[in-house]
Amino acid sequence: MLKLNFTKKLIAAAACVAALAAPAHAADKVYRLKMAETWPSNFPIFGDAPRKMAEMAETMSNGRLKITIDSKNKHKAPFGIFDMVRSGQYDMGHSASYYWKGKVPNTLYFTTMPFGMTAPEQYGWFYYGGGMELMEKVYSKYNLLSFPGGNSGNQMGGWFKKEINSVEDLQGLKMRIPGFAGEVLAKLGAKPTNIPAGELYTALERRTIDALEWVGPSLDLRMGFHKIAPYYYTGWHEPASELQFLVNQRTWKKLPKDLQEILRVAMRTAAYDMYIHAYHASGENWAQMKKDFPNIQVKSFPADVISAMKQANTTLLAEKAAADPLAKEILDSQAAYIKTARQWTEISDKAYLNSMSAK
Repeated sequence: MLKLNFTKKLIAAAACVAALAAPAHAADKVYRLKMAETWPSNFPIFGDAPRKMAEMAETMSNGRLKITIDSKNKHKAPFGIFDMVRSGQYDMGHSASYYWKGKVPNTLYFTTMPFGMTAPEQYGWFYYGGGMELMEKVYSKYNLLSFPGGNSGNQMGGWFKKEINSVEDLQGLKMRIPGFAGEVLAKLGAKPTNIPAGELYTALERRTIDALEWVGPSLDLRMGFHKIAPYYYTGWHEPASELQFLVNQRTWKKLPKDLQEILRVAMRTAAYDMYIHAYHASGENWAQMKKDFPNIQVKSFPADVISAMKQANTTLLAEKAAADPLAKEILDSQAAYIKTARQWTEISDKAYLNSMSAK
C-alpha cells in the first residue's frame, strides 16, 4: 500500500508540474489520440501496457492528453499497425518491431535477436548505448517514431508435438516463429510462419503447424498449448522481446512540448512495468504449471542443435551486415554493447546464480 500511495503521489506531483509549465493559452486544450494494437481485446500483460500508459498520460497531463485504444477485434488488422500509424489513420500503435521485417528489414533488430541481449542489457543499449538513435534513424523515413513498449523477458523456445533430438528433426518442421529466429530455422530446413495470437491454438490443433513459440508461462498456459503439444523447450531465440509504441511523427509534432515529455515518460514507465509484470506472472505460472500439469515435458535443445542454430545465426548476420550499411551499423552497435555489458552480467547475475546452486 505504501508503494502504491507513493506512485500515486508521484503521478499527482508530475501532473501539477506539467500544469504549471503549460502555456496559459494551451492549458485547457484536450489532445485526443487514437491507438491501434496488435493484440485482441482484454489481452493480458501485452494489452495492459498501452492501457497503463494511456492512463498515466491522462493523469499526468491533468486530462489534456486522452488516448483511446482499438484492439485487433475492432480494426481487424493485427499486422497492419505500421501502415495504419504511418498513414495517420491512427496516431499511435502498440506492436512488435520485428513484425515489419517484410516491409523494412532493419526494423527486426529492435525487438530481440537470437543469442542476443537479456532485457537489462537491451534496455541499457536502448537508452545509454545508442539504440534509440539507431531506431529513430530507421523509423523516421516512414513518418514514425518508435519507443520501447514493454519487455517479456527471456521467452521459452516453444511447444512441440514431437521431441527434437537432432538437426534432422527440424527438416520440414512447420513452426510459428517470427523475427530473425524464423530465418535461422529456415536455414536449417524448417518452415517458419507467423500467425496472430487468436489463431495459434487452432493452427496447432489442426496440424497446420507442428510447433509454435508464443511467450512463456506468463501467457502460454492460458492459451492451452500444453493440451496438444507436450514438449516445452527452453529459449534461445528471444532473450529479451521488447514490444514497441509507434507514434505518427506529424501527431507528435502537433503536441506541446510538455505533452510530448509526458507521453515519453508514460511510455517508458509502462514499458518497464510490463517487464516486471511479465516476470512476476512467469514465476507464478511456472510454479503452477509444475504443480497442475506434471506431464508437460520441459526440454532444452540438444547441444548439436544449438550449435547449428548459432552457426546459422552467425552466417545470416554476416549476410545482413554485408548487404546493408545501416544493418551493419545496428548489428555492430549491438555486438559492441553486448561484449561490454555481458561481462558484468556474468560476474554479477550469472556468478550469483552459480553460487546459489553450489552444493
